[in-house]
Amino acid sequence: MLKNKIALVTGAGSGIGEAVAKLFAQNGASVVLADMDMDGAARVLAEIEKAGGKGLAVKTDVSKPADCEQAVAQAVNWLGRLDIAVNNAGIGGPSALAGDYPIDGWDKVIAINLSGVFYGMRYQLPAMLKNGGGSIVNMASILGKVGFPMSSAYASAKHGVIGLTETTACEYATQGIRINAVGPGFIKTPLLDKNLNEEQLKGIAAMHPMQRLGTAEEVAELVLWLASDKASFVTGAYYNVDGGYLAH
Repeated sequence: MLKNKIALVTGAGSGIGEAVAKLFAQNGASVVLADMDMDGAARVLAEIEKAGGKGLAVKTDVSKPADCEQAVAQAVNWLGRLDIAVNNAGIGGPSALAGDYPIDGWDKVIAINLSGVFYGMRYQLPAMLKNGGGSIVNMASILGKVGFPMSSAYASAKHGVIGLTETTACEYATQGIRINAVGPGFIKTPLLDKNLNEEQLKGIAAMHPMQRLGTAEEVAELVLWLASDKASFVTGAYYNVDGGYLAH
């Protein structure tokens, strides 16, 4: 589906980003793995190469515009262009009521989860225009559509990602660039495991009509479709992959 495409995936060293990078490589793309965690990125790169794929690991802090610019530059320097970008890197942030929320926690979540998506697109879009188009997939969340107590920064950032996606999709719709957002439900990833104990995970799973958490691979399948030419008339869309969470 992605034969001869060059893709950039942020947060590719674990979780959903890892699953996306591997699936892209399996489908013929050359993948730039952008992550702060170079050990994780190197591990994913080794697995991609072992399976016969092609990749490049780049140390990237998406909260820094210069790092986002450099990641795009490395993709272009590596293979001449950028066709696909997945702005996936994110953090959960503190859990607190808005009236008690730590200011530094708010700033960090917004910097990575929202500004990081903007910084990524700020440099991905000009690169894609040079080769006549491309596809961008931004990782939002079910919390980009609904609130969730104790998560004001995360929900605000993810709501912002959807607004940013819709706006930029309209801006570039006639220039060959499609921009969409994906909204995972609660997915079994290291991020979730780090923040919740087993009892909490069971409670979260029960909030989904399917009565389970999703997997990173299930999200990656949707991202693959949106990134590919099979989704050629899809832009400005938000697709939730959430086991029915938003339906009830």
